[in-house]
Amino acid sequence: MGSNELLVTRESGVVIVTLNRPEKMNSLNKEVFEQLRDLIALLESDNTARVLILTGSGDKAFCVGADLKERQGMNEKDILLRLEFVKKIYLSLERLKIPTIAAINGTALGGGLELAMTCDLRVAGEKVLLGLPEVDLAIMPGNGGTQRLSRLIGLSKSLELILLAKKITAEEALTLHLINAIASPSNVMRTAMQMANKIMESGPIGVQQAKLAIRGGYQRSYEHALDFELECYKTVLYSKDRTEGIKAFIEKRRPVYRGE
Repeated sequence: MGSNELLVTRESGVVIVTLNRPEKMNSLNKEVFEQLRDLIALLESDNTARVLILTGSGDKAFCVGADLKERQGMNEKDILLRLEFVKKIYLSLERLKIPTIAAINGTALGGGLELAMTCDLRVAGEKVLLGLPEVDLAIMPGNGGTQRLSRLIGLSKSLELILLAKKITAEEALTLHLINAIASPSNVMRTAMQMANKIMESGPIGVQQAKLAIRGGYQRSYEHALDFELECYKTVLYSKDRTEGIKAFIEKRRPVYRGE
């Protein structure tokens, strides 16, 4: 599976998706979005996929957002249609049943950071810059940036970063809980793979239901979120993996999970 704009490889149950436009700083155009949409649809029905890692090609940029040269040829109606299209793709990625990790190997600005924020976990290189500086271009984040950033780091800091068009370092992003880990430039993917491999050790149904409970319960009232968590737990309760996990613990051996 692969294409010129989006490269897809697999290492066991880990699906590695690479934005492959290094000469354009991995900027996002129509083809990238269409290929990402199609990939997400495939992964939803692929029970062998356990974790997705999203990264960028080259060593300069993870993704700098929209391809502005492409944007120049679009009118207002075209742009609104594109924003609606991308909103659905980003929501689909955010709601993907398997855990997702952004390996931020270089600069992540605008729509690139918005894309990274759809992932469940983020690891960034030591020297990368991150930000949503759209107001400098007389626009604003339009692919979920205002909403995802504020939910990740809080209202006040989100207003500061967006209204002042700030670009922050990985260290600052870690302090703000915008990212989960920092790695040297050569170790960003290795760190993401370590995260993925740790997830792979656990029961896939438990992992998927835990993600669903966290993301699905976050916007609910506290009591409704607890009810939702219980519903998610029922899926785990009746699984063969749960029985295997307990049996392996008692027998002091590594469990063999089959996602059943």
